[in-house]
Amino acid sequence: MSDARTVSFGEALRFWLKLGFISFGGPAGQIAVMHRELVEQRRWISERRFLHALNYCMLLPGPEAQQLATYIGWLLHRTWGGIAAGVLFVLPSLLLLIGLSWAYLVYGHVGWVAGVLYGIKPAVAAIVVQAVWRIGGKVLRSPRRAPWLWALAIGSFIAIAVLQLPFPLVVLSALALGWLGGRLAPAQFLPASGHAAAAATHAPALIDDHTPPPAHARFSRGRLARVLLVGGMLWAAPMAALLAWQGAQGVLSTMGLFFSKAALLTFGGAYAVLPYVYQGAVLQHGWLSGPQMIDGLALGETTPGPLIMVVAFVGFLGGWHTEVLGLDARFWGAALAATVVTWFTFLPSFVFILAGGPLVESTHGQMHFTAPLTGISAAVVGVIASLGVFFLAHIARPVPGGPVDVAALAIAALAALALVRFKLGVIPVIAACGALGVLLKTTGWVA
Repeated sequence: MSDARTVSFGEALRFWLKLGFISFGGPAGQIAVMHRELVEQRRWISERRFLHALNYCMLLPGPEAQQLATYIGWLLHRTWGGIAAGVLFVLPSLLLLIGLSWAYLVYGHVGWVAGVLYGIKPAVAAIVVQAVWRIGGKVLRSPRRAPWLWALAIGSFIAIAVLQLPFPLVVLSALALGWLGGRLAPAQFLPASGHAAAAATHAPALIDDHTPPPAHARFSRGRLARVLLVGGMLWAAPMAALLAWQGAQGVLSTMGLFFSKAALLTFGGAYAVLPYVYQGAVLQHGWLSGPQMIDGLALGETTPGPLIMVVAFVGFLGGWHTEVLGLDARFWGAALAATVVTWFTFLPSFVFILAGGPLVESTHGQMHFTAPLTGISAAVVGVIASLGVFFLAHIARPVPGGPVDVAALAIAALAALALVRFKLGVIPVIAACGALGVLLKTTGWVA
């Protein structure tokens, strides 16, 4: 790390807590927020090191934005820094979803709430568009200079949006093509030339391109064994307690086992695993209904934190309906179920980062490792673009076969203009869009 300045643990904690409350827009929006804050404004990490870490997180099952925060927190302040960053990324979302889930069950669909949701959904789509603009501009460079990277981005977009190929297949294909491209056209796979431009207008980053990994980020077999052992114990101990309390057929122990499996299947983010969660939570276990699952996804889209936090909504409704702590403690039982689900969903992410981080840090300057990961970076741009199209299609025609919602598209266009052209903050844009949605709903401009 740089000798000129350091980031105190307290300063980092304040930022990670702030990030937990402003990380709207799913993984694309969250990565864009971290990129703007950490790479461009605070200069805690360079463009190249940020993308190298992101590429590793994209290979893992689980929420890549939360894993990226954990990785950077670990790089800055060792194990506790990573844990703090990852927990604070999730905790505000968990608390908000517990509160919103309770309000959803008790009060139902209140008019002004529907208005807020109506306005925020287009803002989320605009955040994704901003992410494509910012990250694509950094990764892809010009089509003439890097045709391989553009081909990977366009190909991944077609694979996801048109052909609907599995996300793991897209990532593995980009990895293989990146390896091949690194051998055939190595100049195109040099990491992120955008950093050179950034360096001209910004001070060197605290963790810069050539900053050697700190001592705690160097690989050690003993450390790897300790991380795996502690991670295993943190899974086994609460699971054993749930089994001893409720037995193998208990609601909480069933949720723990089910979402442990879901956590290992979340390649490609929340949308890739939602069919699995729907099948198990709705059809197999009956913890909630199909329409409630869709409402939970809408809440997940419009609250900060990883979109996979929709599992907390699933857990809360399952705990509420099954009265895991009895009728008199219905809320606390539902909150406990949401917490159990969140624990077993996110625990593997921490283990992946703390165990694999030192191996990743040892490869950031080596072409035979960086070229495949640069290929993944290019593919990620196409994946984020496909997510943007998904959101835009969803808000443009919320009812399949129904009329086009011109008002929602207009809100999305205004939000994208505010974010991309005028570079306004995410929170003011979301607040303005929510207020506009309430106005349109309450005045009868939209149904």
